[in-house]
Amino acid sequence: MAKDLAGRRIATLATDGVERVELDEPRRAVLDAGATVDLLSVHDGEIAARNHDVEDAGTIAVDRLVGEVSVDDYDGLILPGGVGNPDKLRTDAAAVAFVRDFATSGKPIGVICHGPWTMIEADVVRGRRMTSFPSVRTDLRNAGAEVVDEEVVTDNGLVSSRKPDDLPAFCAKIVEEFAEGRHPVPTGRRAGRS
Repeated sequence: MAKDLAGRRIATLATDGVERVELDEPRRAVLDAGATVDLLSVHDGEIAARNHDVEDAGTIAVDRLVGEVSVDDYDGLILPGGVGNPDKLRTDAAAVAFVRDFATSGKPIGVICHGPWTMIEADVVRGRRMTSFPSVRTDLRNAGAEVVDEEVVTDNGLVSSRKPDDLPAFCAKIVEEFAEGRHPVPTGRRAGRS
C-alpha cells in the first residue's frame, strides 16, 4: 500500500495542555511521508505542551486558527491527547464543528489517548470501533462507540490508539490511512447529531 503523502495537507488540532510526544511523533511521521502539516488551535501564537500532563514541555507555534479554516483545506486530521488539550477543545464551538465536519466528510482521522473527548462532544463516535486512554473508555461507550483495548484500531479511516507507548503503531497506521484518502461513512453509523 502506498505511503507517499506528497501533496497531502494534514491538520493537527491542539491547544494548551497537549501531550508533546503525541503531537510531535505523528506530525513527524506524516512530514517524513511527504505531507504538509498545519497546527490548528483555538488561539493564535503558541500553545503550551506538557509531558505526562504535569511537566512543562515547551511551546509550539500555531499555524492557523481552527475557526478560520475549512475541512476542504485538509486531507487528514490528527487529534493528540493530554488531559487538558481535548478538555479545552471540546468547549470551543469552532473546534467541535471542525471535528464534526471532518468526521462526516469521510476524510481520515487519527486520534490518541484523551483525544476522543473532542470527537465525543462532536457526537461522531456512535457506532465506531475505537480505543483510547482507559479513563476515556466509559465516555466513548456512553457516546455509542464500540470500545476495545488494542494498540491501534482502524475503523473506516478512523485510527485510534491508547497512549504514547502505542505511537509507533499509531504513526504507521495514520500514514497508511491518510495515503488511502477519503473513506465512505457507513449508513446507519453516520456521524453527527440528528
